[in-house]
Amino acid sequence: MNTTLSWLALAPCIGISQLPAADEYAFTLYDTARSRQIPVAIYSPESGSIRGIVIFNHGYDRNKGGSYRAYSYLTRTLAQQGYYVLSIQHELPGDDLLAMSGDLYRERMPNWQRGVGNILHVHGTIRKLRPDLPWHNTILIGHSNGGDTSLLAAATHPGLARTVITLDHLRHPIPRTSAPRIHTLRASNTEADPGVIPTEEELTRHRIGLIRLENMNHGDMDDKGTPEQHRRICREVLGILSETHPDT
Repeated sequence: MNTTLSWLALAPCIGISQLPAADEYAFTLYDTARSRQIPVAIYSPESGSIRGIVIFNHGYDRNKGGSYRAYSYLTRTLAQQGYYVLSIQHELPGDDLLAMSGDLYRERMPNWQRGVGNILHVHGTIRKLRPDLPWHNTILIGHSNGGDTSLLAAATHPGLARTVITLDHLRHPIPRTSAPRIHTLRASNTEADPGVIPTEEELTRHRIGLIRLENMNHGDMDDKGTPEQHRRICREVLGILSETHPDT
């Protein structure tokens, strides 16, 4: 973690711009070890105690940029419910495009690994700047390719997150483990690759949650979905967090 910025110096050094709501901010970190910019949006509760840290990871959008702002219905709801949300822009315009053929687990691994590097850098940097936040309750949430990235982060850094929630990821196998707690919301128009979803016995043994959403297409899980679809996802995500961490 090579960013050497104080919180007070953050705005002029990395170009924070306040978004329309007072509790939303966008800025760009710079990881000197990888010579990489990492745009981040923060959604922070306006008042009250913070219940946990959510690191949100968007789905793939052909490196167009701005994808980290495409789930505002969920990130804003989480902030309103007391969570401090860090939404990361993983792909930049100059990055290699995501593989669409071949052994996708193997071909997409470099993309996921880069995403894990982004997660670790953002987590480490903001934790140094805001040690007062409840980092013991870090939650990874990701849609599609962002869900694959979240699972790789959890598998390779098991102490990073307390909970992982994926929104219809398709490629990375869900780790067969009880810690962190893992939940996955499944769309109605996709099938994950073989071995990605645990068996019923594995789901029960490891307390892995699986929720199938009727009338929910894979692409409906970002801001393109309907208000009712958004409400359903928010209810399920908040229900998971309430169940897994009732005291936070």
